[in-house]
Amino acid sequence: MAKRGASAAKAFDMPRSRTALLIIDMISDFEFPDGEAVLRTARRIVPNIVALRSRVSGARAPVIYVNDNLGRWRSDMASLVAHCTREAAKGCDVVRQIAPGENDFVLLKPKHSGFYATPLAELLAAAGARRLILTGLSTHQCVLFTANDAYLREFELVVPSDCVGAPAAGESRFALRYFESVLSADVRPSTRLRLTAA
Repeated sequence: MAKRGASAAKAFDMPRSRTALLIIDMISDFEFPDGEAVLRTARRIVPNIVALRSRVSGARAPVIYVNDNLGRWRSDMASLVAHCTREAAKGCDVVRQIAPGENDFVLLKPKHSGFYATPLAELLAAAGARRLILTGLSTHQCVLFTANDAYLREFELVVPSDCVGAPAAGESRFALRYFESVLSADVRPSTRLRLTAA
């Protein structure tokens, strides 16, 4: 089984690591109801996610972007990033900070959960990941749906409280309580997470 996992990792050009970082829905033009409120939250959490991404990459663990496609099903992630980093785009400052690097993995999703109709499970299996760090937007929606699906697949969950956000603080508090009490997630701030090299 280990040989098969290593073979899949090579096929996906995927580093082998027990831990993987998911960055959820941070690539956006914020042109939707509550977009202004979500953008304020995104500006608050983006420095924390960028710092955590750097630490995860330094530990040679995979960084996977799982993002809404904003209705552009004929496009790819590169064109989505280009759309969201235009000067006229709301939140272009956020997307420029958090845009995927050449060693990151990117998936576009059609629904709330990062697992629904995407190859996320296969990528994580190729990496040998059993611990997921979930970050991004919004705590009570797409992060929550992805966390539930990860829990059903028996992943250990980490949802750093300073790396997720929602339009209202109460929505984040509700979701963080749920993560901790129902999904047994670690919700400590990202600065308190321990990462070791794969």
